[in-house]
Amino acid sequence: MIIEISIIVIYTIALILIFIYSLAQLNLLFNYLGAQKKSKKTPFPDFDNPDEVPYVTIQLPVFNELYVMERLLENIALIDYPKNKLEIQVLDDSTDETVKTTFDQIEGLKQQGLDIVHICRSNRKGFKAGALKEGLKIAKGEYIAIFDADFLPKKDWLKRTIPHFSKNNIGVVQTRWGHINRNYSTLTKIQAFALDAHFTLEQVGRNSKGHFINFNGTAGVWRKQCILDAGNWEGDTLTEDLDLSYRAQLKNWKFKYLEDVETPAELPVVISAARSQQFRWNKGGAENFRKTMWKVLKSKNISKKTKLHGILHLLNSTMFLNVLIVGVLSIPMLYIKNEYAHLKPYFYIMSFFVISTIIFFVCYWFMYKRTYGSGLKNFAQYIVLFFTFFSIAMGFSLHNSIAVLEGHVGKRSDFVRTPKFNISSLKDSWKGNKYLKNNISINVIFEGLLMLYFAFGMYSAFVVGDQGGDFGLFPFHLMLFLGFGYVFFKSLTSKV
Repeated sequence: MIIEISIIVIYTIALILIFIYSLAQLNLLFNYLGAQKKSKKTPFPDFDNPDEVPYVTIQLPVFNELYVMERLLENIALIDYPKNKLEIQVLDDSTDETVKTTFDQIEGLKQQGLDIVHICRSNRKGFKAGALKEGLKIAKGEYIAIFDADFLPKKDWLKRTIPHFSKNNIGVVQTRWGHINRNYSTLTKIQAFALDAHFTLEQVGRNSKGHFINFNGTAGVWRKQCILDAGNWEGDTLTEDLDLSYRAQLKNWKFKYLEDVETPAELPVVISAARSQQFRWNKGGAENFRKTMWKVLKSKNISKKTKLHGILHLLNSTMFLNVLIVGVLSIPMLYIKNEYAHLKPYFYIMSFFVISTIIFFVCYWFMYKRTYGSGLKNFAQYIVLFFTFFSIAMGFSLHNSIAVLEGHVGKRSDFVRTPKFNISSLKDSWKGNKYLKNNISINVIFEGLLMLYFAFGMYSAFVVGDQGGDFGLFPFHLMLFLGFGYVFFKSLTSKV
């Protein structure tokens, strides 16, 4: 009975943590619905008065971006801002032929009167954080705008963001990500769905009540003074953006999130690229929890509610570990339920936690209908997308849990950047991309085994107990089976 009790205790703790997280999401939904949707116009600066226009540096940290580099520079060159107050830094850590082609393109842009510099380091120390820090040393700008290689800001981007620095305590202005290839595949649709939830529900929900949010690594502007005051970029975590964001807010800098300013970008179209991105984000989140948690808890400058939201924010990625635990233990729990009749009251109580899924369903629906509208047709499409997203997210839970555990125990790893593809329509193909790896991760084998494990869970529904089976967990096991099956087969066919 010791094993059974241990399983019940661990399973219950994981369920409770997921429930607490769902309640935090529900609170963010209330914040989101009550938030002021339109940004107020600010008098700063007067772009018709050259003396008021602040100097801006745009930083473009890049590494081996053969397929999108030309598109990036062509787009940035179109930014509408006084040329005598704009500097562009191409922070190029590339090790392939793009160093030469990028140099040639930059020389052409210089001929057009653009103040653009090509900064190449002899090593990748600190990875992206190191490149940003290196460029900051010589940056002319009072404000530092940052774009990853796959982002395509619109011409008026700076004129829509810089005015929000009218208050001296604003350290960051972050914009919402858009998705130029949202409908390319099931994979891009569910990534867009997850990111839309973050950039509406979470960012607005936190920012509207003064809780900590994060600069998302790109498509935002920093006040240079804020970066320096917070301790500058550090490369000791894989999410340097989250790290600096919390250090800045702990020093009382305020962040401004602009939901109405969209910055289009490209989503990973191959599961191997999505896996590397997910691994970095989730491990970096755990690393930052380890690095920052006590600073948040001990801070005397923030409210208890902000501390709670901050801790849950830093624990976002750890939810994957809880989901994996609940999934794996749900099958032995099915047998325990039907073996020990005296435990049935416990299982009746545990059924309450299905409300966590209902809360997520409701929260994401409000996010979805703000974008696509309500109505029966949109609601039906939402139901399909929600359960597809939920299934595939659970299919990623092993991969992401490994990342989370590595982050919590302090295991270091290199910053592996996400391959870009220059894909914006269904006609474009990712095949032949030179940056894709051909090796199969050992994790994929375990994902295949988990697919079979949850197939056994579905079979178990028919044979447990003496009352003709127990189908309470069948939908859950079906989603896990489909999720792990999707990740497993896609990983094999896409060459992880």
